[in-house]
Amino acid sequence: MPLLEPVSTLRTYDGQADVHVHDHAQVMMPLAGRMELEVDGHALFTDPSCGMLIPAGARHAYCARPGTRILVIDAPESAGLERLRRFALTPACRALGGQGDAARQLALLLDLPTVLASRRGLDLARLDAALAGALHEAWPTARMARLFNLSPQRFHARLLELTGRTPGDHLRALRLGRASRALARGATLEAVAAQVGYRSGSALAYALRRDRGTGARALRQPAS
Repeated sequence: MPLLEPVSTLRTYDGQADVHVHDHAQVMMPLAGRMELEVDGHALFTDPSCGMLIPAGARHAYCARPGTRILVIDAPESAGLERLRRFALTPACRALGGQGDAARQLALLLDLPTVLASRRGLDLARLDAALAGALHEAWPTARMARLFNLSPQRFHARLLELTGRTPGDHLRALRLGRASRALARGATLEAVAAQVGYRSGSALAYALRRDRGTGARALRQPAS
């Protein structure tokens, strides 16, 4: 039976599916992971930086990394959906997951300013892996931008558009996340500060209080 109204579901994907066809369109908005697709013979991908549309009747197959989670809106084909063929998943887009039923989600998505995803995209997993591998080092915006062959200005704008964070905010969140986990395991403040790029234990303690409202003592796990 043809789909008459939009239906949204949060789905978890793992592995691959052979070529198949739907008689309705699918708007794909990943929350985690990455999916590689072939749609009508074209190689595409979708991840938390960019959503996409699978048009009704398009022959497609996919391969998803384990734990890939995607908000999928199944929708009757309509002319307006073409705007969503490929779009940047801005914070405003990601907020739609809590906006009630699928028809409302789709209407709000179509009302947002169209932001096309860059052809090269910005692989957030690649960025986070590079930062995580050297959190103790200096990471000015220019160094991050070089990972993607972008100017510092374009990289700053692109990351802000996709995540709602500046490069400095993004780096600080990763540093404090790792610091919190290490402190919870009982590591000393000074040792953790050196590992995640703070000049001293007091500087790390200040950042934890300012950004997370907590401190080393509160984070440490009680002795068993």
